Amino acid sequence: MQHLTPSENGAKAHSSRDSTGAVQMRIKSANSPHDRHSQSKSLILSDNMRITEPISRHRRNHSQHNLTLAEIICPLEQRIIKEGFLQKAKIADEGKKLRKNWTASWIVLTDRKIEFFKDSKQSAAAGLKPGYKSESMDLCGAHIEWTREKSSKKNVFQITTASGNEFLFQSDIDFDILEWFHAIKNAIDKLPREMSGLSRKKEFKLPRSSSSELLNKLEVESKEGKSENRRSLIFRLNYSISDTTDRNRVKSRLKKFINRRPSLKTLQEKGLIKDQVFGSCLHSVCKHDGSTVPQFVMKCIKAVEKRGLDVDGIYRVSGNLATIQKLRFVVNQEEKLNLDDSQWEDIHVVTGALKMFFRELPEPLFPYCFFEQFVEAIKIEDNNDRVNSMKQLVQQLPRPNYDTMKILFCHLKKIASKGNANLMSPQSLGIVFGPTLLRPEKETGAMAVYMVYQNQIVELILSEYNTIFGSEED
Repeated sequence: MQHLTPSENGAKAHSSRDSTGAVQMRIKSANSPHDRHSQSKSLILSDNMRITEPISRHRRNHSQHNLTLAEIICPLEQRIIKEGFLQKAKIADEGKKLRKNWTASWIVLTDRKIEFFKDSKQSAAAGLKPGYKSESMDLCGAHIEWTREKSSKKNVFQITTASGNEFLFQSDIDFDILEWFHAIKNAIDKLPREMSGLSRKKEFKLPRSSSSELLNKLEVESKEGKSENRRSLIFRLNYSISDTTDRNRVKSRLKKFINRRPSLKTLQEKGLIKDQVFGSCLHSVCKHDGSTVPQFVMKCIKAVEKRGLDVDGIYRVSGNLATIQKLRFVVNQEEKLNLDDSQWEDIHVVTGALKMFFRELPEPLFPYCFFEQFVEAIKIEDNNDRVNSMKQLVQQLPRPNYDTMKILFCHLKKIASKGNANLMSPQSLGIVFGPTLLRPEKETGAMAVYMVYQNQIVELILSEYNTIFGSEED
């Protein structure tokens, strides 16, 4: 073993001290076994200080750098539940209303969200492109419901997200739209409720300062000599003090205005408010027209029979909604209506307005109290018994309902007789008018079954029109 001189030994120790730094300073005595043991032990990381490996949260179409807070807290499996084509329209973006524009989209439903693609090929290609971001909708905290007010189309439901986005979805296939509705609703129900607020935008509001706080600020500002800020604080102080008085004054004025407003009957007597045709009950419209069949219904039927019996897809093809709303406004304002005018030359506008009239009746043409009876009648196996039961129910209807139904179905029978030209059979007319003329008062989970019965009831009355209405004098 080589021996070192004292000077070399000191130089060696000095060099070692410079290289090891703070670790060398903690060694009290190299000859102490206890200290050596403690020194070596300090180089081992304890269990609670071990560095954990990052958790892999790879998801389709997302990189790890784009994880949201909701995904970290609630890492749900993004498996595809359902996919297919639906009509989609976005009508609100974070609470801001948008113009409705229907487009056919390939919808992909997963456990957490809905993604929108142009077609299935784009959806498949998106999964192979790292970092690709498609248009999507977060279902956490979303709300789904059927709607009839947002569109004239049938089978429309709306989804409102927690961030204020609103989407409409529609399909003409009844069973398909019902499957989509239940699949999305089940996906929303499975998501945790407490996560619903994560996707919402945080709203920060400046709290109004109390009078004491404003006075303290005023004193500080006055000492610093900032006259502009001082004037601002004085204004805020005066506003805070008089705010309660102003609100009470506004409430008092509103209360007086509401108490002085004229009644609805007074406005109707003065002619300022007129009875509406669309949205009013059938009995009121007939009473106003002085007949048992609304005049608007008669005008539409005459126009269709004059120039629409041979039109392909009559009553099935939708007319321009803006023009239909314009026609509705003219009718409600009791302006002279001439359906031969050039602005109503599209016969689908007339048929669309007629369907809208029956759809917006507070109580359908087949009254609610008769719905279950008609459903039970259509279930009868023997055809003769089924037709006789249907005839008895029709004859029990109120006079405006019976007469309007007789006129309407006589017209639809003429449409069906031209089926070779317009391609509208009794079955097709039953699909179009079934949910419009006949519906339950409260929607239940058996809507798909009811739709079948609704269509069959209308189809049967069309096919057996002479038997059901033939005994009555025309």
